[in-house]
Amino acid sequence: MDEKESVPGEGMNLTRRDFLKGVGIGGGALVLFGQFGVHSAAWALSGEPALKMVLVDYAKCTGCRTCETACSSRNRPASVGGKEFPGLGNPRYANIRVHGFNPDVDVPVVCAMCADTPCVQACPVEPEPKTGRRALYRDPATRTIRNDVDRCLGCRSCAGACAAKRTGTITPNPETGKPERICTLCGGDPQCVKRCPFGAMSYSRSGVTGNSTASGLIK
Repeated sequence: MDEKESVPGEGMNLTRRDFLKGVGIGGGALVLFGQFGVHSAAWALSGEPALKMVLVDYAKCTGCRTCETACSSRNRPASVGGKEFPGLGNPRYANIRVHGFNPDVDVPVVCAMCADTPCVQACPVEPEPKTGRRALYRDPATRTIRNDVDRCLGCRSCAGACAAKRTGTITPNPETGKPERICTLCGGDPQCVKRCPFGAMSYSRSGVTGNSTASGLIK
């Protein structure tokens, strides 16, 4: 079928690109409503009235990978002469990853900010008596997941739990086994959102006081 050839429908003419992208977004929406819709409800039930997280409008994403570069530059800074500067922006080290599906459906994947934190629950390190934190824990300020490298065993349990139950965004370091590629939200100013040239990403509030996460993904 030619790229410009119309796909028959009920009163509409769609290009092959539009049709296939629509199928991709539709399928993704089913997963997202099942995953993120539940997350929003879980946050509300846990007593957290709202949550800010990175949302993606797949219809606008072109797969340019600018988000990966911006993320890597912010979270992998370079040190020169004792001073810290933005890093080179190698997408390999980004906490967000763009998965491209043939022919042209691009899906940026970032931490789902799960209310039930399966990654944290999977950590076998005993909680500290004072803080109650395992090696992996939720940051009280940003609500992102963080890792105490000094206490971490490198067992990869968190990555396994994330892959089995959620989005699979945690990547163990190949040498140490310790988790990497966990979203930091850039301290409340996510650069992936700030630098997206097509406005496909937003830093939005989700929960009982705001729009549901899933509804914010596809507009």
